[in-house]
Amino acid sequence: MPEPSPSPIPVVSYARISADVRRDEHGVQDQHKLNRETAARYGWTVVHEFTDNDKSAAKADVVRDDFEAMLKVLRSGELPDGAEVRGVVIVAEDRLARRPGDYERFVEAITYQDGRVFADARGQKDLYSEDTESMGLFGAVISKMEVRKMQRRMRRSHRARAEQGLPVGGTRPFGWLPDRLTLDPKEAPLVRQAILDLVAGRSLNSIVNQWQRDDVRTSLGNLWTPRSLKITVTNPRVCGWREMNGELIRDSEGNPVVGQWQPIVTPEQWMAVKSIFDARKGHFVYRDGRLGPILPRDFKEPRHLLTGFLRCGRTQPDGALCNASLRVTHQKHCVQHIYICPAKTVGGCGGLGRRGDMVDLYVSEAVLAKLEEVQLASSTGPTEWPGQQDYEDAKARLEELRAQWTAGNISNELFFSAAPDLEKRISRLRTDAQSFAATAQRRQARSATDVAEIRRRWFLSESEGGLPLSLKRSYIREALHAVIIYPSGKGRRRFDPDLLELVWRED
Repeated sequence: MPEPSPSPIPVVSYARISADVRRDEHGVQDQHKLNRETAARYGWTVVHEFTDNDKSAAKADVVRDDFEAMLKVLRSGELPDGAEVRGVVIVAEDRLARRPGDYERFVEAITYQDGRVFADARGQKDLYSEDTESMGLFGAVISKMEVRKMQRRMRRSHRARAEQGLPVGGTRPFGWLPDRLTLDPKEAPLVRQAILDLVAGRSLNSIVNQWQRDDVRTSLGNLWTPRSLKITVTNPRVCGWREMNGELIRDSEGNPVVGQWQPIVTPEQWMAVKSIFDARKGHFVYRDGRLGPILPRDFKEPRHLLTGFLRCGRTQPDGALCNASLRVTHQKHCVQHIYICPAKTVGGCGGLGRRGDMVDLYVSEAVLAKLEEVQLASSTGPTEWPGQQDYEDAKARLEELRAQWTAGNISNELFFSAAPDLEKRISRLRTDAQSFAATAQRRQARSATDVAEIRRRWFLSESEGGLPLSLKRSYIREALHAVIIYPSGKGRRRFDPDLLELVWRED
């Protein structure tokens, strides 16, 4: 054992652990304790501790904040408060770096000045020696290779389990018991109803707000957010399927592998809700579920029943209608909201306004009457996807092409020129199948609609069991293109429903 130096050398301690399962930092604290003991053996003193808890050193996209801070301190030779630093103590080199680039940056920083010291639990090392540096760098390369080997084994294991329909570890999925196979009697019905509501037109935010009012928690005990609910309902696990890297796991015949867990909804219902969210990609989505253009982040979404449906019917000097979308305003000493045409400076004429409560009531009654009259929800349509045979034929042709190529009966040039077109056609047909399934599910949801129940809940508040605003707007969108409001003349006049023109959608 070397003789302790008369003046203790100031060093820093570095500790890192990849996964702190218990979330109590016991692993890194144990490393710091061992580092202090190592420093004491050589007559050094630890003046600061750098800690990267629950952070991997093998992943390029993980930033180790304290590791980066330590490199700056080593290069400058002092801490931010001016305290001198002349070395580093670690438990083992794999705690310091698992990537050759990180190890090289560390060696460059610590040897930036002469006389620096370095040690791990096994002993002191001279990083100014080319042999020592080379051995450390070689160790980092071997560590990186081992990490990649473990990652490949894990990916193969996950793939094999997925193809066998076995559940994986991790956080318990919401809707299932801890065995990940059996449905939770309380959570599963919530997920099922959420998917049915989304297919019927309800928005994510409305469902999340209801779950928050009912104090429904995630598997980790957190409050639900629109993002977490979207991840849950779009996960193919809810219908018994499995996904990896954004692609469904399929068998040799191209059919989705069915898992061993109990499904919450049917594959058709899952495809319907998945189709809804796929259609929204690249679009701004309002809280009530409507698609819109790319808008500024501070855009105010509709909070009233008919925002976006009402159009100004005032005649312009050139004889054309204004046709501007009406906005909502409030006036002092006026309880109800007012729909107005925006000013000329923002694209309107500014010459029309109407009581919001009366317009909402009239349009609501008209839409409810339309539902009762023509039974919008009971529209019929084909029950089988007409492209199924094309899909099966395309898969068969691709499989035959592969078999001929494998047997050496066709050239590489022919195979690789023909296969992409078939694969694109199969992919397009799968997309068409999802769209058809979404339409069928919407039709089924409408056919099961109880118009009397809709009317009963329409005018109640959500806290009293009323329909969410997004769902009411969905019914209006199903029935109407727009509502044109014509001017009523100057001065205050009684509400005249004849000045409202409802532009119905064709049945």
